[in-house]
Amino acid sequence: MAFSFDKFLGPVDDSLLLRARRSEILASNLANEDTPGYQAKDIDFKAAMSDAMGNSSEFKRGTLKMATSNEKHIQTSQNRFSADIMYRNPYQPSLDGNTVETGIEKTEFSENSVHYTASLRFLTGKFKGLTKAIKGQ
Repeated sequence: MAFSFDKFLGPVDDSLLLRARRSEILASNLANEDTPGYQAKDIDFKAAMSDAMGNSSEFKRGTLKMATSNEKHIQTSQNRFSADIMYRNPYQPSLDGNTVETGIEKTEFSENSVHYTASLRFLTGKFKGLTKAIKGQ
């Protein structure tokens, strides 16, 4: 009987990759808060996960569809979710054209970190359960 990690893990590994990518984008926004003309970016997590899973309205396990130009290409989080990056509309635009609002970026970064940690703990729990099953405990 074959064991599939994709079925066992479900969408958790994809959510970790997407959360890590979002952390990079939000950190970039914070690093460029004083750069004139910089446009704040973000990812709509729900829409990106739905697209990554291969459907736009439902969240189903095991239906991951990856778009590549060649079936032998390896996907990374950098290029895998890059099409889902959007620009943030500022509440108070600055005179220099920068749309980064530090308070909002810090809040989004903190929230994303909490979700990343929760997903990581969930994944750790799944592997602990698998380890117990293998050992027969």
